[in-house]
Amino acid sequence: MEVENKNLNKHNIHKVLAHSYTAYFILLLIGVYLDFVFQFKIFQDPVMIPVGFLFLVFATVVIIWAQKTGRDLRKVEEVKTEHFCRGPYCYTRTPTHWGLFFLVLGFGIIANALFVILSTIVSFIISKFIFIKKHDEILVEKYGDAYSEYKKLVKF
Repeated sequence: MEVENKNLNKHNIHKVLAHSYTAYFILLLIGVYLDFVFQFKIFQDPVMIPVGFLFLVFATVVIIWAQKTGRDLRKVEEVKTEHFCRGPYCYTRTPTHWGLFFLVLGFGIIANALFVILSTIVSFIISKFIFIKKHDEILVEKYGDAYSEYKKLVKF
């Protein structure tokens, strides 16, 4: 029992998520810096600015919804597959990451910043294949078959 708790603490889900968010932030800073240095513009017409604002609003709603819904799982004693499928978690296993992606992408569109948009895409790919993979491994270890079944039901 003690070894199992140490293993879970060693691979703490919040630590993995914090690293993922830190990677987003660092790559965002790199993108902003490169945009100041090179100043490439993608859009010549300001018609994309409302699209960027829509992304910001959508992302904010998704992140708040995910955070509110995610807390409900802590109240459950015996976790079953259906406990994972609540709110935005019925559509994606990582709604906060999707929200963060759309939030930073919306900022990049509003700022008309090529390197911010590129760094956002790179951040998302890194998160997906490194941090989300580790995130899923930890949750399978913690919740077993219930989370494995949920992964089969919700692909993204």
